[in-house]
Amino acid sequence: MNAWPPFLFSGIHITALADDYRHARVELRRRWYNRNYVGTHFGGSLFAMTDPFWMLLTMHALGRDYYVWDQAADIRFLKPGRGTVHARFDLGDDVLGTMREATADGGKYLHWFENDIVDGEGDVVATVRKQVYVRRKPDRRNGSPGA
Repeated sequence: MNAWPPFLFSGIHITALADDYRHARVELRRRWYNRNYVGTHFGGSLFAMTDPFWMLLTMHALGRDYYVWDQAADIRFLKPGRGTVHARFDLGDDVLGTMREATADGGKYLHWFENDIVDGEGDVVATVRKQVYVRRKPDRRNGSPGA
């Protein structure tokens, strides 16, 4: 994914991605080509560094029996982003259990994730919230939710 053009040309770099897709860490390095007019990180770049991860982690952790989509998002800018900033994503068993239970009958479930973008001094630059849509796919044999 580090070679994916939206990340590559924005200075976004995945520094960790667990084999089981339960953890990721992403950095955004400030470069001449990704600064705004006042020399800090573009807000869009801060958002882009977090955009796909909750959906991807959830999709891989739940497996092929589930539909997983981004539903909604918001970002709160708290401090100008300078230097290298990072975000962590940790998907726990409790959240996955709630998703499985809530969708067992084939209904949809909407879950809000929240995480911080942090600078090199440990200060929070922005807080991002992402809502993920989850639904169990119907069993193709009889049209009911899978086993």
